[in-house]
Amino acid sequence: MKAWENYFTIMQEVVANVMESQKENIMKAAKILADTTEKGGIIYGFGTGHSHLVTDDAFWRAATPANYCALLEQSATGSFEITKSYNIENTYGIGTLIVDYNRITSNDCMIIISNSGNNIAPIDAAIRAKEKGIPVIAITAVKYSEYLKTKHKSNVKLKDVADVVLDNCSLIGDAAVEIDGFEMKVGSTSTIPNIFLQNAILVQMVELLVQKGITPDVYYNGHMAFMKPECANHNDKLVDKYFYRIRNL
Repeated sequence: MKAWENYFTIMQEVVANVMESQKENIMKAAKILADTTEKGGIIYGFGTGHSHLVTDDAFWRAATPANYCALLEQSATGSFEITKSYNIENTYGIGTLIVDYNRITSNDCMIIISNSGNNIAPIDAAIRAKEKGIPVIAITAVKYSEYLKTKHKSNVKLKDVADVVLDNCSLIGDAAVEIDGFEMKVGSTSTIPNIFLQNAILVQMVELLVQKGITPDVYYNGHMAFMKPECANHNDKLVDKYFYRIRNL
């Protein structure tokens, strides 16, 4: 089997493990999102380092809810000066500031993504959110998190703080494929199941709302909007609705 085929096989196993093991927690998380949306609240996604890619994926995106907001703190995402972001995401106060600066309230909720679940900023954000009565959904690698030592002085991990924990079943070391003659495993394992999990709870949220007779706000694809005026009008109305509520929109 070639390395790329091995990677496909391993990642399919990871995603299958997520699907089988996380059914109950996916429903719990989707219920939190549905309750937040029904109240008119905002779903805030927060992740540092490469975890921010998961929040980017759902923000102002085709087929995703318009009340989703990615909290993109550039100094902590690694989008530029990437080696500096490691220090920022392990600086006390950053996570607390994110929650307070964006004026997140108990009518809202947070999805906090951290594969290790042990960096300071995501844990701080979760702690501050809980202090303010904001429901927290964590997406993390439970086995990997338990394997590692937390960096937080309170000795807690993200999974210890969140209301609902979604286990991405990522492999220890966040690496998939062994190659003969090469010391290290290659091929990251966390981003793919993270995105699966976030999309799973977002689409389940939509189903829960529709079953209650509520029509959630969801964007059409930009090319659909280009082709069909009614789709463009739909998207424009959603942007107008959330423009002054979502800072980065």
